[in-house]
Amino acid sequence: MSNKENEPLDDDMVVVMTDDEGNEYYYSEEMIIPVGEDRFALLVGLHDEEHEAGCGCGDDEDEDVIIAKIVANAEGEEEYIEPSDEEFAAVQKAYDAICDEEEQE
Repeated sequence: MSNKENEPLDDDMVVVMTDDEGNEYYYSEEMIIPVGEDRFALLVGLHDEEHEAGCGCGDDEDEDVIIAKIVANAEGEEEYIEPSDEEFAAVQKAYDAICDEEEQE
């Protein structure tokens, strides 16, 4: 993950990720998950011409979902980076806790 751009689209945050080869991938920022002092984004891939995500139900085996750590770059702008293995495990645990809490409501 190397670059981030935000575009408003019907109240959804659309993130453009650019890989090392210059290929662009579009994601919808579905959720921010706080873990300690850090924040992580749950990003769901947008694969059609209108950049609209599926239902997000988790039933689609090919669903493109990534977790990205939100950090400030040298200019003070937010960008996404790949979390460490330990951070990823902590985010999974926090996400599970959020889901468990929502199920109890």
